[in-house]
Amino acid sequence: QEQLVESGGGLVQAGDSLILSCAYSGRTFSSYAMGWFRQAPGKEREFVAAIKWSSDTTYYADSVKGRFTISRDNANNTMYLQMNSLKPEDTAVYYCAERIYYTVYLRNPTSYDYWGQGTQVTVSS
Repeated sequence: QEQLVESGGGLVQAGDSLILSCAYSGRTFSSYAMGWFRQAPGKEREFVAAIKWSSDTTYYADSVKGRFTISRDNANNTMYLQMNSLKPEDTAVYYCAERIYYTVYLRNPTSYDYWGQGTQVTVSS
């Protein structure tokens, strides 16, 4: 059973940085991609970033491009989201997710097969 566990969230001030981690376990196969999504109160879950496993190709939402970086460490079975220059509008619960098979819809949360429990990020102004 695949499991994803996020960590690294917290309360920070605008302009600060945070690194989120997503540890995955139980894997007996290679995934197509993994991604980060976030959900603020009263809003829909939105795409943040994704990375293709075979090529390390990355994708970002326009709102985080240039500030956030997605990466992975296969040796430690962990995916990361480096978040710099944080803004109050980045406040949300952040989720990591995994897509097993090919898709062109990496920005769509319904494309993903497994999800973590989420970690809260709060950015104060």
